[in-house]
Amino acid sequence: MMEHKGYLAKVEFDDKDNIFHGEIINLRDVITFEGESVEELRKAFHDSVEDYLEFCAKRGEDPEKPYSGKFIVRVDPRLHKTIAIQARKNGKSLNAWMNDTLKNITQQGHSF
Repeated sequence: MMEHKGYLAKVEFDDKDNIFHGEIINLRDVITFEGESVEELRKAFHDSVEDYLEFCAKRGEDPEKPYSGKFIVRVDPRLHKTIAIQARKNGKSLNAWMNDTLKNITQQGHSF
């Protein structure tokens, strides 16, 4: 993984073509880049982010933020009830309880 200004990229190596390919993974827009060396790849990644930010500025649009901190999850009503009860038992809002629970899961090394 690579990071620049909060944008994350996944990188793969194409052994056949002897080139690195990267894609920014925390945007809805598709932004890709490539390079024959790590230095070339890093420069192409940074240039892609800067080009994206410049493109948004020229259009008068705010660039998409990598993550807003909000997401909507739909669950079975019975699960919703169970989670709400657990949150209340712990003296927390549903959002705070979910945030803490998800943080604990990820800190324990669980991957999704």
